[in-house]
Amino acid sequence: MPAPISASVSTGPRRCRALLRRPAAVYLSAALLLSSAAGWYTFAGNELSGSGLPGHGAAGTASGPVPSWAADLPWPAEGQSSAEVDGLGSLGTRGEQTPVPIASITKVMTAHVILTDHPMSADEQGTKVTADQQAADESYSATESTAPLVAGRDYTQRQLLELMMLPSGNNVARLLARWDAGSQEEFTRKMNEAASKLGMDHTVYTGASGIESSTKSTARDQLKLARAVMKNEAFRKIVATPAVTAPGTGVQIRNSNRLLGQDGVIGLKTGSSTPAGGNLMWAATKNIDGTPRLILGVVLHQQAGTHPAQAMAAAFSTSRTLITAIRNALPQAYAGQ
Repeated sequence: MPAPISASVSTGPRRCRALLRRPAAVYLSAALLLSSAAGWYTFAGNELSGSGLPGHGAAGTASGPVPSWAADLPWPAEGQSSAEVDGLGSLGTRGEQTPVPIASITKVMTAHVILTDHPMSADEQGTKVTADQQAADESYSATESTAPLVAGRDYTQRQLLELMMLPSGNNVARLLARWDAGSQEEFTRKMNEAASKLGMDHTVYTGASGIESSTKSTARDQLKLARAVMKNEAFRKIVATPAVTAPGTGVQIRNSNRLLGQDGVIGLKTGSSTPAGGNLMWAATKNIDGTPRLILGVVLHQQAGTHPAQAMAAAFSTSRTLITAIRNALPQAYAGQ
């Protein structure tokens, strides 16, 4: 096994970094290969609303008692997890809900703050942002996940959110933080304020990217964030995007979420590091009587202490097993309402 490293990485960004160290001309023909395909919220002519998702209480918690069948779900045997279903409410949590490092899952809150401060519709490009030299220089980092940026080039807000969310670009997250708040420190303060408003009482953010192992949360808290941010149409469309081409480089970047497009999965965000282990915040749908129902879940701290690639593979595996079981159980669960 390769020696563990502490940087937040995933398969896609690691390949991206290798490309970044090559001459610029190589960008024109490079492609990052990850298995994924995706749609958005439209399934069989039905579209999930971007706000007021049914089955969730006004206080920001999934309403109703946990159904008895949820106890028999194949919850991950380690770490912690939580899940809920539109119209049914909470499926409960597993594992001790003690704050743990969450790696690049952090970027979900970064996107939430950016889209709150700078709203945009599902199809808008949003405000233009100029990449600074720091963000461009950080593109070449060999110790963290990055996305290619060109100093002095204008990027749209959507392009930067895509480069942050799909390949998990840490340099892009920090650029967005500086653009929004003047400094990453001030932006982090806004992240913690947003967490407090969502009732995420066991969460602390110490940076915009998630590379800091001092950023910690619980599966239950992160599920609250998933519920809030998936009401934003622009965010939903971005995390369901299978691939983008990095502006100015020609590099095709695939979404690091290997479950995307499988078993109804329409998002959300990966995160891995040696301290955090493998982490996945996921969203999936299941058609019930012609209506697509939203399923949200968070799996944290899978195989922490191992190599990030190994830990992330574990998070994908445990999440896929859980998603499949929930989707299989839903027809009977809704019929019993």
